[in-house]
Amino acid sequence: MAEEHEKKTAADDWESLDRRRFVKFGATSLGVAGLGACVFGLRYLSPNVLYEPSPIVSVGRPEHYSVGSVTLDPRFGIFVARVQEGFYALSAVCTHLGCLTTWKVDTAEIACPCHGSTFQRDGAVRSGPAPAPLAWLKVWISDDGNLMVDRSTLVPAHSGYAET
Repeated sequence: MAEEHEKKTAADDWESLDRRRFVKFGATSLGVAGLGACVFGLRYLSPNVLYEPSPIVSVGRPEHYSVGSVTLDPRFGIFVARVQEGFYALSAVCTHLGCLTTWKVDTAEIACPCHGSTFQRDGAVRSGPAPAPLAWLKVWISDDGNLMVDRSTLVPAHSGYAET
């Protein structure tokens, strides 16, 4: 008996759907669909830009670096080294798993605190699980006398010196 009552109410709902209710329901459905399309349209038209800092950074005046020094700049994840030939810059990111390496003054090497890789002053692998040497980065002295490093441009090892 309850099933017959349910069937009758469902049938009554469809029978009571007159033209006016049908048009109202259809217009509401179209309005909701149109609003959704407008939202996605506006999202499509808005710029999808990732604002990243410039890969070209100034690391200061050349006079601040003494000959034979290796200086870590943790803001940019780079080492700036000064040798007799001039300046060079290395990525401070370990080639094993991407940890930030540090300069060990007492052993004159670059060490990764995560898994124990060690690198020579020029970035060559000395020991550890690191599969490749540290990357050399493009370095030059700008027109205003600052030392500039391009973190996005790699140069071959021992060829990217900036002379003073």
